[in-house]
Amino acid sequence: MRKMNTFAKAALSAALLVVAGAASDALAQEPKARMKLGAYYFAGWSGKSSMDDGKPENAWAKGMPTHYTKKLATEFAGRTPLWGWRDDTPQLMQRQIDLAADHGLAFFSFCWYWHDNKGPINVKAIEEDSKHLPMRLFMQAKNNSRMEFCLLVANHGGFEIVGPEAWKQAADHWMALFKHPRYLRVEGKPLLVIFSPRGSNAQGLAYLQEAARKAGFPGVAVAACGNGKPEDGYAIRTRYNAVPGWGKSEKHQYQELVEAHERTWGGTPEQPCIPVLSVGWDRRPWEGIGGLGPKGSTVSWYFEGQTPEAFRASLERMASWIDAHPDQTTKDRLAMVYAWNEIGEGGWLVPCRDDPDGAYLKVIRRVVLGK
Repeated sequence: MRKMNTFAKAALSAALLVVAGAASDALAQEPKARMKLGAYYFAGWSGKSSMDDGKPENAWAKGMPTHYTKKLATEFAGRTPLWGWRDDTPQLMQRQIDLAADHGLAFFSFCWYWHDNKGPINVKAIEEDSKHLPMRLFMQAKNNSRMEFCLLVANHGGFEIVGPEAWKQAADHWMALFKHPRYLRVEGKPLLVIFSPRGSNAQGLAYLQEAARKAGFPGVAVAACGNGKPEDGYAIRTRYNAVPGWGKSEKHQYQELVEAHERTWGGTPEQPCIPVLSVGWDRRPWEGIGGLGPKGSTVSWYFEGQTPEAFRASLERMASWIDAHPDQTTKDRLAMVYAWNEIGEGGWLVPCRDDPDGAYLKVIRRVVLGK
């Protein structure tokens, strides 16, 4: 190779400066997100359906994940994600990260489940739970630098953490996850969302703070879904969702669901709020015959009439509420959407047969990123 003369070197240097300047200008022109918006991620689309038993009448379940139901195969088939029902490969997780980040989502909050129910920790069962696979895939993804993640502890029936010793065991287990470089932090503290503060243990949460400090964190930012008192260890209030009616399958309008969520927005300087907005709620695919289990799950109201425009209007109101209430929100303006893929419950953002262009994701990009 011939040596570069002085003039050529100067020209190259000047060109590099121009390129660097253009890149810097491009970065400076990138729109600043109006809020740090995340989405709850439900990992029931991996593992094996209990109905995949080889019987001819259950052929619809062959190769399907744990929370797939016959109703999703038939009358609610429009909810089928464009990539199908399984989300348990590294390639698909990378695709979801890019899709979410491109449209203004900053983090996923993965549902996390305790084993054994009401007993001591069963690490093997936790690690083998298929509902934890997508989170592990996220942690290993080559492109996970584009997003962050945190845990939503789903301490409801079947996965209850009971007593101070179990909560201490859970705290020690979570500490390894908190150390992941993409784990979401609030003022340096890992964010931990507890689904049901009624099932938590103040002594166990106090131990969590102690263990975090020993691990080099300033503490843990523990958020309660619902009413969790500061004296019980809850620094933040939020929700998973806000469904106003249970006990009967009854049709209501999406605006009622929106208003129910907006009524939950409110915090204090001592206990700020992470506001939540729902894409929808209609869990009929899991209810009754053809739902989850032989009799289906608990019946609730369902909501119709949601549109991308109605979702956009509420998302705008959430951004404006954060603007107007800096004393009631976190300093980094955290907010949440229910949900990325609660497809069985009727709250999802992922593109599907009924929304192949991802209209709701485009709404988020327009409101959050302004493009």
